[in-house]
Amino acid sequence: MVGPAPFNEPLREPSAWIERLTLTRFRSYTHATLDAGPGPVVLFGANGAGKTNLLEAVSMLSPGQGLRGATFADMARQGGAGDWAVHARIVRQGLVHVIGTGPRPSRSAAGLAAPGARTGRIVRVDGETEAGSGVLADLLEIAWLTPALDGLLTGPAAERRRYIDRLILCFDPHHRTRAGHFERAMRQRNRLLEDGSRDAVLFAGLEEIMAEAGVAIAAARCDAVKALNAVWQRRHARAPTSPFPWATAALEGTLEAELSAGRPAVDVEDDYVRALASHRERDRAAGRALTGPHRSDFHLTHGPKDTPGRFCSTGEQKALLIGLILAHAELSAARRDGAPILLLDEIAAHLDAARRAALFDELVLLGTQAWLTGTDRAAFSGLENRAAFLHVEDGRITHF
Repeated sequence: MVGPAPFNEPLREPSAWIERLTLTRFRSYTHATLDAGPGPVVLFGANGAGKTNLLEAVSMLSPGQGLRGATFADMARQGGAGDWAVHARIVRQGLVHVIGTGPRPSRSAAGLAAPGARTGRIVRVDGETEAGSGVLADLLEIAWLTPALDGLLTGPAAERRRYIDRLILCFDPHHRTRAGHFERAMRQRNRLLEDGSRDAVLFAGLEEIMAEAGVAIAAARCDAVKALNAVWQRRHARAPTSPFPWATAALEGTLEAELSAGRPAVDVEDDYVRALASHRERDRAAGRALTGPHRSDFHLTHGPKDTPGRFCSTGEQKALLIGLILAHAELSAARRDGAPILLLDEIAAHLDAARRAALFDELVLLGTQAWLTGTDRAAFSGLENRAAFLHVEDGRITHF
């Protein structure tokens, strides 16, 4: 077990932070426990040492499948029994809570886990087993930026939709429920199309659900983008020469466009129901619904250069993404009771000394327990006396 770093200056304590993290048979770790203070946590060590695995473990303290989006089976230590656990003692609004999570395997009639079976996960809070992972959103807000997201501005639209939807979850936990209702109704409609059904009553019922949930999803995205743009304007006014430039976010989608134009949601719902009904044969030929929030996109424009993010240089795109997660954190802090925990994997790798210093100052001012990883401790010298420094090597964690 390792302890927190001694902080030589007062820090603004986050509204929620992880005091102790324990991993059991998780990824490269047989067992590991670390303690941290409320400030930033720097994990440094060679490539492959297990730094990202620690971040992934932290991300499992939020709803969903974590920062890698991996199956729960893939999180188990190789050569182990296939189980794993992540436990944490957290402090939220001055109160201590204990969280535990791990896989819940599907069972065969003989009581054994079925090979290849999909699993859910068990979540316990303060010793009580919860119905699902959604309860974690009430305790911790966690956002992340990893190298896998470096292509967010140029990659598939699905990745950008997932990002904006996860941002919304930080202050609207019901967004996941709406998305689930839409996805289930759409899958059932797709199945009817595939089976050749022309039962108008069945289609109408599913299309009503899709319209109601779909317009609510689009409205939440519009609200989030409007709020993000307002945060960026404030950031620009506060620091016009920031190395993480302000940006303009925009949505591309039929429902989002109609709502942004000021049309009442009930009218947009009615139009979407009619569109789904009239496009059944087109959708049958395509094998899927071709209109809806599942086809929308999210774009960023580099504010100072007035250039679409996808056309910016690699360095400019990285700066935009850092600006996005900082704006995300600032928005969450304003809408809830404090900034989220930020997981920033290999964040210093492509930043010069000035940009690193600017980022570290922003994190401290936000009052977030940011977890940062990198291979070179010297790259984080700007956080000396302001962060806990932990060396990671072959599944071992040592405090420095």
